Amino acid sequence: MNIFLDILFVALVVYFVFAIRRSMRMSRASVALIEKYENDKNNPKLIEEIFEAISDDVLLKRILKRHNATKRDISKLHAKLMKWGDFRKYNRYVPITSFFNVHTLEYLLEHKNDDAKSLTEKMMNHFHF
Repeated sequence: MNIFLDILFVALVVYFVFAIRRSMRMSRASVALIEKYENDKNNPKLIEEIFEAISDDVLLKRILKRHNATKRDISKLHAKLMKWGDFRKYNRYVPITSFFNVHTLEYLLEHKNDDAKSLTEKMMNHFHF
């Protein structure tokens, strides 16, 4: 029984380390894009970089596949979020950070036809704006 608990503990620690590592990587990618495009928010390369970054992540890629999301979908959602949420709070910027979180990306793709204001409000509430 002790060996089983030891193995379980090690597995949980390994899972925790990988989850924190993934979270930090996504946070760094998000902040890098926020800083890079802070003065050029409507640059089409931003959408490409967002799509590339979330396509490289294991969890976010699954969400993209589940919803058959394309760069065009990301672009439309980004435009909606820019309309009402074009401001930065520390290292969070709704039109970019929303795509780097599992729960917010899922919500955005499920409700991609909703109006801009309700989507932005939901994202702002999630990030405590």
